[in-house]
Amino acid sequence: MCYVILLRIFLLRLLFHGMTTVEELFRVLGSMTEAHGGDLSERLSVSRATLSRLVSRAGEEICRMGRTRATSYARTRSLPGIGTRLPLYRISDAAQVGSAGELRLLAGGSHWLETQPGIGTRFEGLPPFAADMSPQGYLGHAFPRRHPELDLPGRIVDWNDDHRLIALARRGEDCTGDYVIGKESLDRWLEVDLVESRQADYPRLARQAASGPVGSSAAGEQPKFTAFAGGRHVLVKFAKPSSGAASRRWSDLLVAESLALGVIHGGGGAAAEAGWFDVEGERFLEVVRFDRAGARGRKGLVSLAAIDNEHYGHADTWTKAALRMRADLRISEQDARRMRWLDVFGQLIGNTDRHFGNLSFFPGDVGGVRLAPAYDMLPMFLAPSGADLVERRFEPAPPTADSLEVWPDAALQAVTFWERVAGHDAISPEVRTIAEGCRDAVSTLYERAPVIATPAR
Repeated sequence: MCYVILLRIFLLRLLFHGMTTVEELFRVLGSMTEAHGGDLSERLSVSRATLSRLVSRAGEEICRMGRTRATSYARTRSLPGIGTRLPLYRISDAAQVGSAGELRLLAGGSHWLETQPGIGTRFEGLPPFAADMSPQGYLGHAFPRRHPELDLPGRIVDWNDDHRLIALARRGEDCTGDYVIGKESLDRWLEVDLVESRQADYPRLARQAASGPVGSSAAGEQPKFTAFAGGRHVLVKFAKPSSGAASRRWSDLLVAESLALGVIHGGGGAAAEAGWFDVEGERFLEVVRFDRAGARGRKGLVSLAAIDNEHYGHADTWTKAALRMRADLRISEQDARRMRWLDVFGQLIGNTDRHFGNLSFFPGDVGGVRLAPAYDMLPMFLAPSGADLVERRFEPAPPTADSLEVWPDAALQAVTFWERVAGHDAISPEVRTIAEGCRDAVSTLYERAPVIATPAR
């Protein structure tokens, strides 16, 4: 009888042990994106203490998210040369390096960003700042060619988030904003020997950029490079007027962009500092980067595209985005008004490229953000299509219920912009003639627009 009892006890223990192996934990979690600790314990028929021991035995293959009874678990994924986790660093405006947490790679392409032990945020894709840091635009196209050792797809349009993470973790020392992801990229940043450029160097840097982009991963398809010049980090766009009608038009647009940013600044708004000049028959627009401070310092920056992708998923207009973000208390009333003003001003100067990547924010308090200076503001309806000039109609829009409050002032500033373009000697006669017609169209629309009534006191 004693032997029978012992045998039964042995079989029960064997059965119990079989139900609580790490492999069984993997099997259960494999069918779930994320599992709360209580639910996971119930499905495995084990106590929370036993579950904790199983998770510890699983090591890097399980990510623990949260604290105490709110803890959840997920399977991890591993990338070659990276593993399942990446340290995250932040560089201050005084160039001091600090830990900003750790990024855990989860199965299915999601991520857990842990800022303190057990405290963090889970993202379905890349965190917003990482999406902005990824190689893109003109400067990003040559990234795979410049770094063949990473064995990434030759076209960045074919990349997925894992490819972007590999690029950021191993060659991400000079990205937009103040984050650096991974030890390898931080080591590369620490080793950087900053070389100061002069304007006389710009033609050579432009040639290098044309064959293989120079600088960091600033977005946009306009030919450009980044440099450290005059004690400031700058983004430099360029065109060669003598190379044909399309290049001549781009050289006009570089001047127009500097004028637009000047009008915004003169009207009391924040805009990137910019100036144009010619060197050896080439035209350059030098824009001071506002995500950099001094030689080595940095400032945090996140695009409207990244915010919208994470929280809304609309990508419609700056005005509608402003109303949504203000309703959620992500931005101040002043910034919401400024976003609507920029949307109207951009439309009235023919900027047809008001996508969500062309508006950015500085991180604020408690999840809020502050509107960064305006940039990439120019009459893109005049832009060439490849090597060809394309005639497009300029159709300034009247105010709407959402823009009526800011429309009159934006319209007056748009008239000022077109007047400056029409009177600028460095701009071609054909564009100056177009500018005169645009100025008249906006002026006429302004005269017909309704006047905002002043509320009775």
